[in-house]
Amino acid sequence: MNVFIEDNAPVIVQGITGHQGMTHTARMLKAGTNIVGGVNPRKAGETLQFEDAEGNTVNVPVFATCQEAKDATGAQASVVFVPPKFAKDAVVEAVEALFEVVVVITEGIPVADSAYFVELALRKGVRIVGPNCPGLLTLPETADSNGVNLGIIPDGIVSRGPLGLVSKSGTLTYQMMEELSDIGFTACLGAGGDPIVGTTLLEALQAFEADPNTKAVMLIGEIGGNAEQDAARWAAEHMTKPIVAYIAGFTAPEGKQMGHAGAIVSGGKGTAQDKKDALEAVGIKVGRTPSAAAELMREVLASQA
Repeated sequence: MNVFIEDNAPVIVQGITGHQGMTHTARMLKAGTNIVGGVNPRKAGETLQFEDAEGNTVNVPVFATCQEAKDATGAQASVVFVPPKFAKDAVVEAVEALFEVVVVITEGIPVADSAYFVELALRKGVRIVGPNCPGLLTLPETADSNGVNLGIIPDGIVSRGPLGLVSKSGTLTYQMMEELSDIGFTACLGAGGDPIVGTTLLEALQAFEADPNTKAVMLIGEIGGNAEQDAARWAAEHMTKPIVAYIAGFTAPEGKQMGHAGAIVSGGKGTAQDKKDALEAVGIKVGRTPSAAAELMREVLASQA
């Protein structure tokens, strides 16, 4: 079992017939992801054609419901490309079908809707990644497997290596993948920057700690909220693997919302410096730029050699 999801796991795409769904299904297939079906109740019974990485035609059937898709294909995961006002129902349907992982790419989902389906997923034992995230990329464990690329993370930036990556920021996810591309990753998870997300920074650390192939973790946070502080407290007691971090927003003014819905600094808390202090207090090295954080990771790995 790879971290978060097994190699070559069968995947469905909710909202597959929309522009984003079609575009990224084509891209995920070319990345080697095993897309076995899509869901759109208005297009059920249709078959969509795409090309895989070798240029072969892939026929992807469209189903009316997640349960129908799972029953017909054995899918283990779903990727949600559904507009915000319909996203809650789509995610609830995926959770009720008991997929192992549901990756929610959609931005702009009301916080109350996210709170509802995240709590439901916790009760059902389903891992949600996102919402408002770039997705999840796991790198293949063996030469004859493909790993899994779920969402909008570009393919081909990195290969398999000893690092885990969890990030609130999509853009910084890609940048850090490039910064450390010569070392490589077991998995890269975009947690998302909304106030409520399905897999928190802390929960990602728990998964990487449990994964025998991950030797060190890069954590990318940003101003607002206390997810980084929660992760630091857990790591201080439970994490045996080194963590290096970068916090976006050192120049953000207090009281002004920046970027993601949760990225607001108030009362001197939630600043990049506040988070940096909390992380460093438990021995986590923090770079003031992505490149500086990457260099710190290289130093950590060198010290382990």
